[in-house]
Amino acid sequence: MHKQALESIARALVPEGKGILAADESDRTIKRRFESIHLEPTEDNRRVYREMLFTTPGIEAFISGVILYEETLLQTAGDGTPFPELLSQVGMIPGIKADTGLVDLAGFPGEQVTEGLDGLRGRLIRYRDLGARFGKWRAVTTIGEGIPTRAGMDANAHALARYAALCQEAGLVPIVEPEVLMEGDHTIAQCEAATEATLSRVYSELFEHRVLLEGTLLKASMVLPGARCPQQVGVDEVAEATVRCLRRTVPAAVPGIVFLSGGQSPEQSTEHLNAMNALGDHPWELSFSYGRALQDPARNVWKGKAENAPEAQRVFYHRARCNSAARYGRYSQEMEAVAA
Repeated sequence: MHKQALESIARALVPEGKGILAADESDRTIKRRFESIHLEPTEDNRRVYREMLFTTPGIEAFISGVILYEETLLQTAGDGTPFPELLSQVGMIPGIKADTGLVDLAGFPGEQVTEGLDGLRGRLIRYRDLGARFGKWRAVTTIGEGIPTRAGMDANAHALARYAALCQEAGLVPIVEPEVLMEGDHTIAQCEAATEATLSRVYSELFEHRVLLEGTLLKASMVLPGARCPQQVGVDEVAEATVRCLRRTVPAAVPGIVFLSGGQSPEQSTEHLNAMNALGDHPWELSFSYGRALQDPARNVWKGKAENAPEAQRVFYHRARCNSAARYGRYSQEMEAVAA
């Protein structure tokens, strides 16, 4: 694909006031989500649930694109419309989870590497023909005793770069996701150091693999203390540390950074995004690509019952609207109170 087309799609995913819905949970992950609402994770239940999200009235005002799991890319709505077409009809761009998951990195206890490069070229062409216009590949960095190691970071950065190059070859915009996990007792300073090292390696590899940065997006984790760290910090400190780290590592050529929620509550995710955008102008758009932070409240209302769908859609719309406001730095707790 011509580079202008890649750049156009990348920019279309991060317009003002919009972000990306991550609806790419694997079968194992959505099984856990459904178990929390006592719902059997059948293929049809998964399809109905995602259709409920995708057909929320007016949601396209806040959601620019949707990351799909391969199963969902192949599914249709109740009226027979393929999901990629359903999304495109209202201006939401379909995307696809391209990796096949995490495995332990041999010789490096506590570290993991992402698989899925074998056969990826052919899969990407198939995904494109089915309607996908961008991809996503997730790698993880764990902070702990003696980790992350340089070898672990290099292995994941190399895989992310190879994936990104293959995506662009197939005409898909690659979203690269080097997530630094929240699990652990590390401080915010340790998280910032690990995030800076991880992103530095990722962009070095992207450069080496001749990836067009203007035709990519970064899906980043925020700089946070570990979930078990006794030294938790305020919203402003998270925002300042995250933006500082990104300015040190992410080239201005990248059109946008879409944050993952990574286990934060829906409200925390919105507050942190809002505080970062309130800091002023940045070289890139600061947006969101949330899964749980957008979906959890709606799924807990839905519970697999058709009669709950309208209220679940209202809750989903509200969370998307709050994050849209955070894109401008205009989110406030009053928005939550009014919705309640």
